[in-house]
Amino acid sequence: MDLRVIGVLLLIPLLDVMLLVVLATRLPVTVVVAIVVLTALVGMLLVRAEGRHTIRKLQQKLAQGEPPTDELVDGGLLLVSGALFLTPGIVTDLVALLFVLPPTRYPIRLGVKKYVVTPYIDAKTGGFASGNVYVGGFPQDGPSGDDGTTVDIGDDEYRTVDDDDTDDRTQPSDS
Repeated sequence: MDLRVIGVLLLIPLLDVMLLVVLATRLPVTVVVAIVVLTALVGMLLVRAEGRHTIRKLQQKLAQGEPPTDELVDGGLLLVSGALFLTPGIVTDLVALLFVLPPTRYPIRLGVKKYVVTPYIDAKTGGFASGNVYVGGFPQDGPSGDDGTTVDIGDDEYRTVDDDDTDDRTQPSDS
C-alpha cells in the first residue's frame, strides 16, 4: 500500500482528536458530545436515504439490461461513509458527508473508477476489459536477435516470387 494513503488514514483520526480536544476546552463537554452524536445521527439518516435512492437506480439499470457500474461504486462509497459516520469525530463526519452528498460524490466516484476500479480490472483481465490491449506483436520481441541486438537483412537476402515463376507441381494436370 502506498505510504501516502497510510499517512492520510492516520492523519484523519489525529485531526479528529485534536479538534475534539480544542472544542472540549472551549465548549462544555456535553455540547461537544451532543455535536458528535447529532452529526452521526443526521449522517446515518442521509446514508439511509441515499442508499435507498441508489438501490432504486441500480434496480432500474438492471431492469433495462445495463451494467450498474456507477451505482455499485456509489454503494461502496455509501458503505464507507456509514462507517465513517459511526466513528466518533467531526473530521470523519465531514469526510463521510463528502461521500454521501451527490454533488461531491460524483467527482469522488470518477476518481475511484479511474484510479482504483479500472487498474484493478486491467490487471485481472490483461487489458481486455478496458480495451488497453497490446496489439503490435510481442512486446518483448522487437526486431532483434536472441541477445537483444538488431538484425539487419540486406536486399540480396530477400527472395521474391513472381507470378510467372510458378512451379509445375502446383499446376493441375490435364491427363
